[in-house]
Amino acid sequence: MPRPRSKENKGLPKRWRNINGVYYYAVPPGLEESWDGKQLFRLGTTLPEAYQVWADRVGAIDNAKTIQQLLDRYAMEVVPKKEVTTQAHNAVAIKKLSAILGKMTLLSIKPKHIYQYIDKRSAKVAAKREIEVLSHAFTKAVQWGYLDKHPFKGEIRLEGEKPRTRYVEDWEIVECLSIEARRKKGSVLAVQSYIRIKLLTGMRRGDLLRLTMSSLQEDGIHVQPGKTENTTGKRLIYEWSDELKEAVQTAKNARPVQFSPFLFCNRQGSCYFNEESGRAGGWDTMWRNFMRRVRTETEAKEHFTEHDLRAKCASDAESLERAKQLLSHADSKTTERIYRRRPERVKPLR
Repeated sequence: MPRPRSKENKGLPKRWRNINGVYYYAVPPGLEESWDGKQLFRLGTTLPEAYQVWADRVGAIDNAKTIQQLLDRYAMEVVPKKEVTTQAHNAVAIKKLSAILGKMTLLSIKPKHIYQYIDKRSAKVAAKREIEVLSHAFTKAVQWGYLDKHPFKGEIRLEGEKPRTRYVEDWEIVECLSIEARRKKGSVLAVQSYIRIKLLTGMRRGDLLRLTMSSLQEDGIHVQPGKTENTTGKRLIYEWSDELKEAVQTAKNARPVQFSPFLFCNRQGSCYFNEESGRAGGWDTMWRNFMRRVRTETEAKEHFTEHDLRAKCASDAESLERAKQLLSHADSKTTERIYRRRPERVKPLR
């Protein structure tokens, strides 16, 4: 869970800090260059002074002329609305983009500069993802009135990563669920119940690990999907079925401590998902250990990931629309291209 703000910082704008009576702005990683190279930028000793300094700085960004200024505003207004892990990836991308393209004016960027940016990088995949961030920033630049037209959208053709095609077969799931737990509570039963719930609902890892007892209501499992670029943002209710009820009950019984508010919890009763880092290290370790037992004790030798289960749920859904609904996707193209992995059956002509 995120740490509560200290008494001194309550009521202040995000990333502001009051340290010994002086107001500072905690600069997002990678944007230090735009704030005089500082990680903590001094705003002033009084609130009026601090707001004035802040207004002057942000005012310059509001009238962005360079890519650096555009990325600064993008980092302050757009990035914080994304999932925690995406924020971290965007921060790295913005730092790279700023170092190479930051001094260019918004009007001077051309498609050739995008190709040159990628050609000169040895890490091609990372470079392409950075360009995706830049492209979205320019989309916002049009929205914010900096430009009338996106300078390179639709003008470049980049070969993207091929979507993963691994489809988890039903027999592999049977093998996973056949592993015998050595204890009545613990990791094996927890992972097995997690697999069952995942296959029935298609929930994202973060959403599933965040489930609390209050999420389990009479009409179903109430979920507010995390922030991602392709989520509808709508609250979901996964209605109860006999199989879903049984899987949830198994997860409850497998918890190492019954007083925890979380359906999946560690021995301290805490959530596996860290809201600040966006990671779930303890759960990932438990998953790896479980899959090691699966490969050792069963016929399922080919590795599959936790995320492949989400794709299996989408693949096994009776229609694309049903899969899109389960995965809470805003765009069915993503569902179709990345998550519908089941081989298509084709009848011969004769």
